[in-house]
Amino acid sequence: MDQVTALELTAALILAAARPRARRALLDAVSASADPATADLLRAWEPAEPAEDPGETARTLSAALAQQAAHRPELARELRHWITATLSPAPAQAGNSIDRSARIQGTAIQAHGIHGDVHIHPAPAAPAAPRGFDVPRQLLPVPDHFTNRVRELADLDQRAADSPGVPVIAVISGPAGVGKTTLARRWLLGLADAFPDGQLYADLRGHSEGGPARPGELLGQFLRALGQERVPADLGEQAALWRSATAGSRIAVLLDNALSAAQVRPLLPGGARALTAVTSRGRLSGLGMDGATFHPLDVLGTGDAVELLRRRIGADRVTREPEAALAVAEACAGLPLAVCVAAARVASRPRQPLAAMAGALGGGAGGALDVLRVEGEYAVRGALDASYRLLSPELARGYRRLGLAPVPLIGVEAAAAACALRTREADQLLDELAEVNLLEDLGPDPRTGSGRYRFHDLVRAHAGQLAATHEGPAGSGAAVRRVVDFYLYAATEAEALLTPSHRILPRRYDRRPAPPPPFADARGALDWLDTERAHLMAALRTAAEHGWHDTAWMLADAMWPLFLRLRPYELWVEAHEVGLAAARRAGDREAESQMLTSGGAGLRNAGRPDEAVGWFGQALEVARERVAAAREQPPGPGGPDVLTAAHRAEAQALHGLGQSHRLAGRLTEALRCFRLALPLREAIGYTRGAALTRICLGDVALAAGRPEEALPELAAARAALLSEDDPYDAARALAFLGRAALRCAGDDATAVEAAKGQLTEALGEFEATGSVHWQGRVLEMLGEAAEERGETERARAWYGRALARYRSVSAPDVRRLEDRLSGLGLGGLD
Repeated sequence: MDQVTALELTAALILAAARPRARRALLDAVSASADPATADLLRAWEPAEPAEDPGETARTLSAALAQQAAHRPELARELRHWITATLSPAPAQAGNSIDRSARIQGTAIQAHGIHGDVHIHPAPAAPAAPRGFDVPRQLLPVPDHFTNRVRELADLDQRAADSPGVPVIAVISGPAGVGKTTLARRWLLGLADAFPDGQLYADLRGHSEGGPARPGELLGQFLRALGQERVPADLGEQAALWRSATAGSRIAVLLDNALSAAQVRPLLPGGARALTAVTSRGRLSGLGMDGATFHPLDVLGTGDAVELLRRRIGADRVTREPEAALAVAEACAGLPLAVCVAAARVASRPRQPLAAMAGALGGGAGGALDVLRVEGEYAVRGALDASYRLLSPELARGYRRLGLAPVPLIGVEAAAAACALRTREADQLLDELAEVNLLEDLGPDPRTGSGRYRFHDLVRAHAGQLAATHEGPAGSGAAVRRVVDFYLYAATEAEALLTPSHRILPRRYDRRPAPPPPFADARGALDWLDTERAHLMAALRTAAEHGWHDTAWMLADAMWPLFLRLRPYELWVEAHEVGLAAARRAGDREAESQMLTSGGAGLRNAGRPDEAVGWFGQALEVARERVAAAREQPPGPGGPDVLTAAHRAEAQALHGLGQSHRLAGRLTEALRCFRLALPLREAIGYTRGAALTRICLGDVALAAGRPEEALPELAAARAALLSEDDPYDAARALAFLGRAALRCAGDDATAVEAAKGQLTEALGEFEATGSVHWQGRVLEMLGEAAEERGETERARAWYGRALARYRSVSAPDVRRLEDRLSGLGLGGLD
């Protein structure tokens, strides 16, 4: 029989530390054969707690047993049998066993003995409450190789059991890669039956290079998952709706990768029976004020690390090379991410000795990773380097370039752009990198169906470092630029489908992406813009940071249909602030005008009309400077076009000023601006623009109590916009036309019904174009008409429907309409 070594004994003893039967088997097998000193050492080791790392006691015992076995063949034989049994997979256990942590649900019988038959008839299940949406179950399954964490899970279970009727908040903290998210998922999935109203998940991106996720972004996801179709625009109202929607629910929430307590608080559910698990690299002590308990997560013990490796690569390989398995586990310092990455390399080379992995990690048994800690964070650079060296040249290049992508989630199209590949090739690349655990496959996006992948933070940093070394500044910059250009291209294609008249400025690419875009029609384009809004903003910020000024303002310009249709006011304003600065740095006066007018519209729609006046005022100054410069140019090709463009910008600024003054209630100033804008637009042949100004003139006349003056302006606007194939703005003209007609109808029942028909027709047109905000406006107009005629209950019904639309897009309109209801003595509406 071959010699029993201290290293393989140590590996087996460490595994046996968590297995009482294996410990007792060793004691029974060798106590009679070992000398008294070794037997005493063995008995001292046996009662140790199973969850503890045997440490020096196990190593001392291994050395003593190995020395004894060298001179006693019988002892060596017993040890060899015991090592083989311990390192082999545990056989499936027959029958049932119950320990102190077991929970029994349903019917149970406790008896000393039973004679005769036992019949158990379960009570019929209570019928499930009807739902208008699927119960969200957003947690990913736990990998089969999840190891130990028995004590941590018991602590978490105890926390939940000790807080009946009280919301539970558990903060799981620890270094990157230690397994916080997997532990949280394991815990919550084990409690799934206790939370019939759903389990939600959100990545707070606390340590992402692109910055942490905004609470409003995540609240919108949560509310939509719970069936709330209209999500308020204001963060405070979103949080209030979230608490209301979860007040009576038994719901569990996993807030993953949090940065701070302040980021977490708006996302806490409102139910007394809710459970929230928060994972973070920081301790988040501030959540103690909210009743949170704290569960720091340490690295795995060496025995658990060996067990994790065994589950990943197979027990037979660990049995054949226990010393190498122990060396790999120790080199990974108990960091689950490091063990998993090392195991992925070993598993992909079934004929390669495990000792080769041990050598790559640290130059032999007992070696360590090159760097285990960097500024307090665990690192896995050595293990990742070893895994990287096994990649093919094409896969290695893709890995490096994907690490440069400036977006938190990577789709197939963005991957193709980063790596300069065709879509099919990029799809295969992503799949292969996920296979070796260098990327996490998140599955398809629920709205667009596109695949999504994510780097672990440390893996992304590793890929980026390799890119800096192998791609160089020029190659790295080109990869980032290709991703940014992809988002510019796709947003521009969406703009062409949704708001074709908006784009008047050119698009320039460093390398224009190849068609087709990632959507086929207008509905798909709007879904894509909505799903990708965070990535579009990341691309915009990246362009600005790299000094790609033209790309930055063009991205802000291309996102116009997202801002117009879905009204994310915070992003609308930020995008144009960045775009305006970029246009000015580029010295592009046309782009500066566009950013000022589009950004001013965002400020106005966000309920900040006075700030909007400032932006439109600047736009007017720039436009008039352009007009003056164009007039001084000598006649030549393109001269008239330059002057026309400048006049168009001047009219646009005046029009925006008029709208801002109108919103602030300054009707005289608004009327003056519109009357200056209209002849300018008519003079340059801008038919659509002139029609839009006529809509605003009609609106001012209505606000001033002169509906008869509004009718001709609005009728002319409607006809012009239909001829220009602009259904969205034609519907706006029709809505105002119906409102003016109602004001003029008096007691003429036929005229009243005709006017209501116009408003109903406008509502249908807005539903067809997906404009939620204007659906609310039309419903409010119908409510106003009913209120003016003394039909209080009907007004209340119309206002209630309007509020339902406004809540997802316009906090100022919600407040205004609620004030109207309060003034009528009707109170607010839910």
